Amino acid sequence: MCCHNFNYVIESRGFVCIFYLVLTLGEGELVAVDYIGLATKSSVKGDLPVFCVGDTVRVGVKIKEGDRERIQVFEGTVIARRGSGITETFTVRKVSSNVGVEKVFPLHSPNVADVKVVRLGKARRAKLYYLRDRVGKAAKVKEKIV
Repeated sequence: MCCHNFNYVIESRGFVCIFYLVLTLGEGELVAVDYIGLATKSSVKGDLPVFCVGDTVRVGVKIKEGDRERIQVFEGTVIARRGSGITETFTVRKVSSNVGVEKVFPLHSPNVADVKVVRLGKARRAKLYYLRDRVGKAAKVKEKIV
């Protein structure tokens, strides 16, 4: 007769906690499955373009109004990227009617329909927060010559 015992183990690696479901199969056999890792891998998008901080991107965002759904485009400069895996986000900044607008988009969100790179930018920093204080031509990022 086979007896199954279920235990769970939470392994901490710095800020990341990994949840394992450990299944004991009779004669001391142990099977560990990382269910959270499997769930996040299935939600990660694979068809995203490569873009960096400083690039100008056009982000298509799904907007739901009542029973209709449409895609609204937000175009601007990527000023930050953070996170990894399923929690990765990027911040896009644009100036609209002399007012700076910034939006933070989750990279793998189902509400982000597509991301298109319009222009490659040359940036020497990981975060371009200094662009918030710049106005006019000073707020532009140089174009990268490929």
